[in-house]
Amino acid sequence: MDKILVIDFGSQYTRLIARRVREAGVYSEVHPFNHIPALTEEVRGVILSGSPASVNDKDAPSPDLSGIRGHVPVLAICYGAQLLAKLGGGEVAGAPSREYGRAILHTENNDPLFDGVPKSTTVWMSHGDSIVRLPAGARLIGSTDDVSNAAFRLDGESTWAIQFHPEVHHTDQGPRILSNFVKNICRCSGEWTPASFIDSTVTSLKETIGYGEVILGLSGGVDSSVAALLLQKAVGERLHCIFVDSGLLRKNEFDEVLASYGGMGLQVEGIRAADRFLGDLRGVTDPEAKRKIIGRDYVEVFYEAARKYGNARFLAQGTIYPDVIESAPVGTQAVTIKSHHNVGGLPKDLHFEIVEPLRLLFKDEVRKVGKALGLDPAILNRHPFPGPGLGIRVLGEVTPDKVRTLQEADAIFISALRQYGLYDEVWQAGAMLLPVKSVGVMGDERTYESTVALRAVHSVDGMTADWVHLPYELLAEVSSEIINKVRGVNRVVYDISSKPPSTIEWE
Repeated sequence: MDKILVIDFGSQYTRLIARRVREAGVYSEVHPFNHIPALTEEVRGVILSGSPASVNDKDAPSPDLSGIRGHVPVLAICYGAQLLAKLGGGEVAGAPSREYGRAILHTENNDPLFDGVPKSTTVWMSHGDSIVRLPAGARLIGSTDDVSNAAFRLDGESTWAIQFHPEVHHTDQGPRILSNFVKNICRCSGEWTPASFIDSTVTSLKETIGYGEVILGLSGGVDSSVAALLLQKAVGERLHCIFVDSGLLRKNEFDEVLASYGGMGLQVEGIRAADRFLGDLRGVTDPEAKRKIIGRDYVEVFYEAARKYGNARFLAQGTIYPDVIESAPVGTQAVTIKSHHNVGGLPKDLHFEIVEPLRLLFKDEVRKVGKALGLDPAILNRHPFPGPGLGIRVLGEVTPDKVRTLQEADAIFISALRQYGLYDEVWQAGAMLLPVKSVGVMGDERTYESTVALRAVHSVDGMTADWVHLPYELLAEVSSEIINKVRGVNRVVYDISSKPPSTIEWE
């Protein structure tokens, strides 16, 4: 399988580079600058990312690139371009003002990196330094009105450097530029597709598991469900799934999800454990304490169920690629895979071998694979849902009554999004029950009741998010229905904060 390595210097856009490469049909991997793997036959090219650092900083990232340059094509973006300039004897200096925003790139010399790109095109700049003097052996191939050395190529090696960011959508020809690099220059076949992933993964799972048995903790979400279908294709009835009802799921979710899984032919044991979870949460108000209790209880319930399958040697997890990337942040040497939130911290005496069918995929790729596998649309298109469930959407102490109240309000909100045809256009939505009471009037009586906050966001992978401009008519309808039908609520508000600085969840 052809592969492009993306070397991360800490840029907020690094993950986006890898995503754009994959969108061109080429598999990509992200590695921190201080843990660059040796080149293998599959590696066809390397991309150097941007960085919040300056190449002139005393402790600026400056890895040894001798094992890469001259061996495979290299595309250096922003900080990567400035690093190559400095290493080659060029000069990098602080710009008079931060160069941030759109600019018009004028390309030269009919370079293959810009094949099919207009001679003048809009690009996105985001840097505080500029390349004042090109390094030895560099040939200028692009400039803007404010950045003379916006793009160059090094003679004698297949190395390109650009000051702008082709991975962001503000760069009009960004996909074309990246495609030129990975397909035309690196000669990648572009065969990274959901179908190819399914075939290769099922084959790999069969080789790894053999005739063994596998246990998988299902959450009702996309990741664990797609993992289940891949494992089902590989091992069939030797897959045993466990779905735990913590009492913190959405209204009717436990029964609905079990029914969906039954229609998919999966062997699923449903465990009702609401009394245990809610009992242990009694009197607890600290968000982190609540998370730890919910995680601990899940592990214990899962452990008790897993012991029934004494012949199982393998534990499957729905770990996806962002989990892998985040486990090896820039500036650290450790490469530790982050545990899936539903089964993290299982007792060591279970003696399972871990299998992670989705550890190569981004969230949107998981959905594409799920669609190719025929995953029930009710699960495939579900919004992301936090591992602790409504336990972190009931702010403050979690009680059975508060959970029921929130379930009713949340169901009204989600139902309205579906009725207005907006559910699939929203990345994530839900209601929060706030520990705030306010005065209201119902009929001729004064009330002093709770407040519900509604939250709906657009996002790609949850790292950043923007609030959704829902129609006023929908919000008015939802507010009226919640206040009239949900006992104990007399006020509804809508959250219009973005991430950052706010988070998607309130706890």
